[in-house]
Amino acid sequence: MTGVEGATGCETAGCVTAGVGGGPGSLAAADWAAREALSRGTVLRLVHAWDQPSAVLADAVAGVVPPPDRDRSAALLAAARDTLARRYPGLTVTTESRCGPLAAALTGAGADGGLLVLGSRGSGRATGLLLGSLARAAVARSGRPVVLVRPGDDEDRTGQGDVVVGVGPAGPDDTVLGFAFDAASRRTAPLRVVHGDDPAGRTRQRLTEALRAWQDKYPDVRVARQPVVGTAAAHLVDAARDACLLVVGRTGRRPALATHIGPVTDAVLQHATAPVAVVPHG
Repeated sequence: MTGVEGATGCETAGCVTAGVGGGPGSLAAADWAAREALSRGTVLRLVHAWDQPSAVLADAVAGVVPPPDRDRSAALLAAARDTLARRYPGLTVTTESRCGPLAAALTGAGADGGLLVLGSRGSGRATGLLLGSLARAAVARSGRPVVLVRPGDDEDRTGQGDVVVGVGPAGPDDTVLGFAFDAASRRTAPLRVVHGDDPAGRTRQRLTEALRAWQDKYPDVRVARQPVVGTAAAHLVDAARDACLLVVGRTGRRPALATHIGPVTDAVLQHATAPVAVVPHG
């Protein structure tokens, strides 16, 4: 069972949760999450998860006697909180330290929030995401949207580039489209819809109707459609090359130990050079 140390919880419904690990990917993710929380007018919750047995074993092998893991966790969170508080004075930041299996701890922490933000192991915007096992498991299991951010994506790109959303041959999903429209509206960015079709053209008609409804709700968002033929992932990666955010869907509920995220989502996460939001639906 996952333990919680010093938890404050989400003080505002729909808060943004960021996983903090100390590496450049997690620092970029925390900064991205801070700007996202400000744009949503909500709380940023920083979470550090540590798996005590593996940490103790690693220290024993290295011949090191460290301070208790909870102390290291608290220090890491305090440093991240102080940095973001200085950088974003109007932001409310809370911290939470969890002991237990890492993927389960982070997924659980994001369950009562609106968004979970994690860092990748990538080396910059010139390359795709290097998706570690922790991030992959969180994407596969989370019931909330998960955003993956690489090192180098901690700059404010508001107003720079499109928000890109992918719609597969199965047709549009309102959960995914709603997330994409909201993201584009808050960033004052155009929304580019990359979509395939079925032989009878039904997907295209359904998409037209769905977009009309969302444009009525977000009249400030300019929408461009990009029909494609062929491998969906390759088109999405190419379309999002200069995007500020790429949004893809993930269908179905996943069991607690699932790691499968689907071939299109997997390829996008491996090769996209923009932050990627994976939105569960269905």
